[in-house]
Amino acid sequence: MSHGSGLIRTTCSSGGAPGPGQPSEGLLDRVYPRTQGALLKVAQMVTLLIAFICVRSSPRIDYGAYSFFEVVTICDLIMILIFYLVHLFRFYRALTCISWPLSELLHYLIGTLLLLIASIVAASKSYNQSGLVAGAIFGFLASFLCLASLWLSYKITCITQSTDASA
Repeated sequence: MSHGSGLIRTTCSSGGAPGPGQPSEGLLDRVYPRTQGALLKVAQMVTLLIAFICVRSSPRIDYGAYSFFEVVTICDLIMILIFYLVHLFRFYRALTCISWPLSELLHYLIGTLLLLIASIVAASKSYNQSGLVAGAIFGFLASFLCLASLWLSYKITCITQSTDASA
């Protein structure tokens, strides 16, 4: 009887090594800002900033719920900006001790989950105030963009390896 042990491989399709016809010299990657991953990161940063501004400029009813929303949106915005700059200035080549694709994958998993929770809490505590509702909607939109980036950037394959008892 053979028992399969699972092997999970994660590959990143955003950024990384230059393709054919792309120059590998220089500090700034001039091709990266036009890639799908970079455009998704910019869209995420813009929606997170709009969500933060909407909530910050609204009169609050429940301070705790919106403080959590503000912290999550700003932390997520800062982390996305850091990953954008890492790819733009090719810091991943100099800092090889960090697994950048794994770091970005974990950030998107945890950050998207926290952002979704914060958006649900913000929507439930909005009490029909337009700024708070708009902040929650932009939070949901940013969650969707983060999920899209996660879906389009990473390919996770599960490979079952069989072991033979006679070997």
